[in-house]
This record gives sequence, C-alpha cells and structure tokens, in this order.
Amino acid sequence: MQVSNPNNVNIYNLSAGKSLPEWLSDRKRRALLKQDVDIRRRIELLQDFEMPTVSHGVQVTPDGQYICTTGTYKPRFRCYDVSQMSLKFERGLDSDVVKFLLLDNDYSKVVFLQCDRYIEFHAQEGRYYRLRIPKYGRDLAYHHASCDMYIGGVSSEIYRLNLEQGRFLNPLVVDAEEVNCCHFNASNYLLACGTNMGTVECFDPRVRTRVGVLDVALSKHVDDFETLDIPAVTAMKFRDGLNMAVGTSTGHVLLYDLRSDKPLLVKDHHYELPIKSIEFHDTNDMMLSMDTKILKIWNRDTGKAFTSIEPGTNLNDLCLLPKSGMIFMANEAPKVLSYYIPSLGTAPKWCSFLDNMTEELEENTADMVYDDYKFITRKELEDLGLVHLIGSTMLRAYMHGFFIDIRLYHRAKSMAEPFAYEEYRKKKIREKLEEDRANRVRSKKLPKVNRDLAEKLLTAKEGMATTSAKKRRAKEAVSLLEDNRFSEMFTKSDFQIDTSTEEYRLLNPVISKLDKAVKRKQQNQLSIQYEEVEEDEVEGRASEDDSSSDDEHVWTDDHKRDYHQAKRLQYEQDRQDRLEEKEFNQPKFYQLKEGQDANKRQDKHKRKELRKSLAERLESSHDKSVIKESGTRGNKEMTFRWKKSERESRRQKANKEHYEERKKLRRTAGEISKGFKDKPKYWMGKKVT
Repeated sequence: MQVSNPNNVNIYNLSAGKSLPEWLSDRKRRALLKQDVDIRRRIELLQDFEMPTVSHGVQVTPDGQYICTTGTYKPRFRCYDVSQMSLKFERGLDSDVVKFLLLDNDYSKVVFLQCDRYIEFHAQEGRYYRLRIPKYGRDLAYHHASCDMYIGGVSSEIYRLNLEQGRFLNPLVVDAEEVNCCHFNASNYLLACGTNMGTVECFDPRVRTRVGVLDVALSKHVDDFETLDIPAVTAMKFRDGLNMAVGTSTGHVLLYDLRSDKPLLVKDHHYELPIKSIEFHDTNDMMLSMDTKILKIWNRDTGKAFTSIEPGTNLNDLCLLPKSGMIFMANEAPKVLSYYIPSLGTAPKWCSFLDNMTEELEENTADMVYDDYKFITRKELEDLGLVHLIGSTMLRAYMHGFFIDIRLYHRAKSMAEPFAYEEYRKKKIREKLEEDRANRVRSKKLPKVNRDLAEKLLTAKEGMATTSAKKRRAKEAVSLLEDNRFSEMFTKSDFQIDTSTEEYRLLNPVISKLDKAVKRKQQNQLSIQYEEVEEDEVEGRASEDDSSSDDEHVWTDDHKRDYHQAKRLQYEQDRQDRLEEKEFNQPKFYQLKEGQDANKRQDKHKRKELRKSLAERLESSHDKSVIKESGTRGNKEMTFRWKKSERESRRQKANKEHYEERKKLRRTAGEISKGFKDKPKYWMGKKVT
C-alpha cells in the first residue's frame, strides 16, 4: 500500500502495485502469487477492479452495496458486490458509454447514454430496450416524481422522455447552442442546466418553463480569470436547496447562493483545464473538485487547500462514498483508482479493516530506505582503507561511489582518524568562544585571517578617495568589509589567501599600488613619531636633562632605529622609481626597411601620419564618405564607407556623360536603330520582317 503525505495529510493508494492480465489462467496466477513478493503484498480491495484499457465512469448505488463501472475496450459494464468484495457480473455493450444513471437503489435499473446517440435501458437480467435521440447527448437527469428523463446534448433542446408512458414529450429550450450538464436539486426538484455560453438555466419541472438564469460568463468576477475565452459550464452540484457549485472550462469552481447572482467563493485549479466533477463532503465541510489532471480537496467556507491527489494519468470521473474517506476515480488507465483518506472520514463498513491497518502504519513509522547507509566516493573509501570490500555485500555500488553501512563507516572513520573528533570538538569550542567575544565592547582591530587584505581595503578607504572613481572603489572596499556575506572571509582560515600561488602572482601588478600606499603610510607615521620624539628630547634637555631615566634612552634609541630604517626604505623605493622612469624615457631605435630614407620628406610624412591617432586621421581626411557619430552615455559609434577606386570613378563619370548626351539629343533606342544600314535578319531565334 502506497502512502503519500501532501500538506501533512496521509493518503493511502489502494490501487498501487502490480496487476495481472485477465487472460492468465488460474494456475499461472497462483504460481505468480507464490513467486512474486510484490504481488502477494498488494492490497486488492475489490477483485479485478479494473477495465481492459480505459475506465470512463464509476458510481456507487444508493444503498451502498454495489459499485458500477463502465469502460473499454471492448465497451462493457461491470458491477461489484462490496459484501463479497468481488465482481458480481459483467455485460458487453455495443458502443462506448458517455454517461450512465442508476434509476433504483441497486443495479436492477440502469440507463446508458452512448456515444452513437443511442440510449439503452438495462434491467436486472440484461438489456431491456434501446432507442435513439436526434442529437448527440452529453448528460442525463431523472425526475422520480414524474418519471421523466432529461437528456442534454449538442442542441438547444433538452429532450424529455417519459418512462411511464414510453414516449417523448415536448422538449425544454435554452438560449445556448449546447448543453453540457444537467442536475436536479434533491430538495426542491429544480433542474439546472449548464451551457457552453457560460450560463446556468433553471427550470421547474411542474410547469416546464424557465424560472431563472445565472450568467457566469458576464459577471464582474470573470475579469479576474485572465482568459479571453468565454468560460463554459462543464460541471454542477447542489449541496442543499440553496447552495450550488459550478465548474467552468477555465478550471474555476464557483460557489453560489441561489438568491444572489454573485459567487460566494471562487476557487482556481491553476491548470486551465475543464472541471470534470464536483462533490460535497458534508461531514468536514470539504469540497472535492476534479479536472483531467488533479483532484483538489479544499474548505468550502474559506477556500483553503486541504490536500490534493495527482495520479499522473488523465481523470474521467469521480465517486465519493457517502460519509466516508473512500474515493474512486475513473481514468485513462486499466485500473480504477482507489484512495483512502482517514482525515475525511472512516472507512466503509465492508472494508473497516482499513482503519486498523492505517492506524498501525501511523504508529510504526518506518525509517527511510537509506537512513542507515552513507554514500562515499572511491577516494574516501581509499582514505578509510576499505578498498578490499569492493565487490562484497558490505558495499553497494551506486553512480560514482558506494553505499556503506553507517555503523561500519563510523568505526572505520574512528580508526583511520583517531583524533578527528577531538580536533572537531576543539574547533567548535574556539568558534563558540569567538562568538562570545564578538558580543563584547572592544576597539576596532584588524582580523586574524587575511589581515593584509583588510589593511589594504582600509587604506583604500582613507587615502585613495580623491577622485570620483577612487571614491567609488573606496566605497566598494568598505562594503566588502561590512557586508555579512563576506564576513567568513576574515574569520575562517579556509579563506586565507595564499600569496605563493600563480594566480596571486598574476594579480600582483594590480595589488602593488595598494602595497605602495600602505608602505608610504607606515613610513610617514614612523617619521611623524620620530619628529615628536626629537621635539620632546630637545625640550627635555633645556629643563630636565639629568632627570631622564635609562628606560627613556632605550625607548628613544628604538625609535631612532625605526626612523632610519624607514628613511632607508623610502630612499630605496624612490631610487627604484627613478630607475623605472629613466628606462621608460630612454630613446628607442628603429630599423628602416629597404628603400626608405629617414631624410626624405615623403617618408617623414608617412611616419608623421602613422604617429597620429585614429581620430586625428579621420579629422584630417578629405573623404566625405567617412561619418563619425557620438552616442549617449559616452559611447562612440563610427560608420565607414569604402573609397571608390580611380577605375570605378572613371567608369561612373563616363556613364554620366553618356547619359547627359542622350538626354540632350533626346533620341530613343528605336530612333537610333533606324539609321542602321544592315538590319539583322534574325533576332532571339526569330526572323525579323
């Protein structure tokens, strides 16, 4: 039995499991039951509760003792006895069933509306009578008081067939072209008909006239549907004498009070598929609405979703057993889907054992299949020293690794790394202490991890914010330090920058500017400190020369040493900068090609042109075919046109002169050909006369 838990509601799929084909003999069926464990463990609520290919409809009799289904192929009708939990009988039909209706409390009187316009009446012993209607039908409704059957279909007329007299009566006429569904109100016997024009027309069977029209398509709330098509009414259901639910072709369910034309609640399935069936569950004030893809269960007062069932096959019909949590659904698959939801209600009396089974399953919650296993790769297996277990039952190969028992993994891990837990424990303790220290009030200090990077970023903030671009970079640096997303970069040692890698060397030219600024700042600070120390010493000699202690002399000597060292470093850095600048300003020598002379004016002109930038060459160009345009936001756009060669210019000039001469003489080609002495005898393969 398959269990799902959407929205924390347990749903038990009673039709899950393997199925056996119907053409198997009893002997082979018993053999398969002995061999296959999955077949033995499946729950077969009703014996052979399926159709050969597709099931079209499913209903339960009013007395609750029989369940009837229709399907194909070949078209057939099956009846199941719930007391025996097995198939009672099966009947073959001539064509597929669109709708069927149970006229009595049991299966003794059944009406079938078929796809070839025929209506069949079946009694307990078999088919009783068969007749044909003028247009294709879509739904049936039966009025018990007058024995009238109403058939709606692809017509504006609703046919009336009196089963007591055995003849057709005058039909009811609607304002739409087609009628999709018909339904009687069990309290006041009001007949409601849903049309393809989005209207619900209500008739009183006593006077056979229309008493009201509910326009679903033209009401104000349809603007919220976000659809351009007219929503047709595809399903209806009455809860009591006043409340009614309407399903549309756009996938919406609307709850109405018959005294108002405004809906009390609008529920959207969000699939834009026609609503197939609607049911009321009065015990928990729940609504069940089904389209071809999903069955949704929701609260009819608030519209809040309770749970949903999406089987994966297209759904055709819905049947809810009264006052229970059992649901049957006909679908585009052989099996008729059976679901049990304990939250909706208890199981029916004929399958009360389901309550005990579900309670035991909920109490004994089993672990997941892989909860006791650990997935490891081959490298991790080599580190643990368990390579020799490959191929044994201790390892289960899966994708790029293996599944291993979690107990074996922990034991091997403790043997391979005996101090791993102690190191992990100490690391967690250090992290906890660091978190506690972070809450204390303390002065700003540089972090321990990536200390140089943090210092460079602070320097960029303080000393490099002179221009607008540098201010922007300084602002980015501050955001990097203060952003919580990058906080672990300065707290965890895993993000420590390795200055010995090749990537760092490639980035070093960019970082060198910040390094120079840091060194220069440190040197300036040392020089300022030394000057302050010298001033203090000079003032002290005049007044308190003999009162200085030995400790003060030692402190002064240390600062002098630092000052001289900073001066020396600054001198070496300035010297290196001068050498680089000198190398850059040194004259460069070029080799002339053969046939060139440096003193010739032509070569000088060419070299002068080559030194110019592209913009200067374009400005000095006399070619009017070069166009330069400036775009917005600092962009530049240049469009070039090819220069015409001298040969092409001469040809265009000659053509222009010839055209001017022809224009001046005003002679046509016919006039020119008249002056020919020898006219051609043949032209384009034809003789010229």
